[in-house]
Amino acid sequence: MTSPHTLDTDQARTRLHELIVLDVRTSGEYATGHLPGSLNIPLDHLKQALPDIRHAAERGNILVVCASGARSESACNTLSAQGITTATLTGGTGAWAAAGHPLHHPDTNRNTTWSMERQVHLTAGAIVLTGLALGRLRHAFRLASAGVAGGLVFSALTNTCGMAALLAKLPHNRTHQGDLEVTLAALRDH
Repeated sequence: MTSPHTLDTDQARTRLHELIVLDVRTSGEYATGHLPGSLNIPLDHLKQALPDIRHAAERGNILVVCASGARSESACNTLSAQGITTATLTGGTGAWAAAGHPLHHPDTNRNTTWSMERQVHLTAGAIVLTGLALGRLRHAFRLASAGVAGGLVFSALTNTCGMAALLAKLPHNRTHQGDLEVTLAALRDH
């Protein structure tokens, strides 16, 4: 398995018309803004979409995108192991927006979900504060704070996030099966 190819935001912008862009963030994150023309296939649905992605890769170059680049790199590695060549956007949609490139915001009445990074910050902070406050009553509560701190260190060292994986399973972050089928049909027609 080789490391994925990368495109910076300017390279991706100039080639956007010729790329098949897959956004592997949760559907809630995708709804907050995504690269124009991108298709949402959340990371946890990637294996289900493999046949359609493989077929699309035969017709064009695939760019995989997420919020910061970590999930898209993971997706690229998974696809590479299946013989599918892809590239990832350096810095993800965050870098894309910071470079002044437009994000598409769908016309939807659905409440938009916070970014996964923001959800992790809220959850980790709430657990740490609760653990510290209740730690005055019972020492064992401070262990929750220590556990979160250890998880954050592990997350930084491995470029993975167990808390994000758990939060992605919450209903507001989940893709509806019908939405995924529509996305896969669009990928087949791409």
